[in-house]
Amino acid sequence: QVRLVESGGALVQPGGSLRLSCATSGFNFGVYDIAWFRQAVGKEREGVACMRGSGGSTLYADSVKGRFTISRDNQEKMAYLQLNNLTSEDRRLYVCAAGRGGVSANLFPKTYYYWGQGTQVTGSY
Repeated sequence: QVRLVESGGALVQPGGSLRLSCATSGFNFGVYDIAWFRQAVGKEREGVACMRGSGGSTLYADSVKGRFTISRDNQEKMAYLQLNNLTSEDRRLYVCAAGRGGVSANLFPKTYYYWGQGTQVTGSY
């Protein structure tokens, strides 16, 4: 059974940092591209960052470039997203996803067919 379980969401202050984790099982994680998406109520889902299964090339949304870092541990079948210098726009539900078939690293949701339930990043600002 395929599972993706996110954790690490929390209430953060402006300028703060957070590390999100995604524990996976049930598929050959090392050959899958992984990605993080985020969504707020009433807004479209936004691709944040992705990393290829092989070679490790990455792609970031312009809104997070230079602030967020995606990483993975193929041995532990884990994906991570480091969030730095957080702003009010970053308060979203963050969801990790896995997929194959993209020609290159991309943030098109249709590329990814395994999805987690998400972890919430909130703020008091």
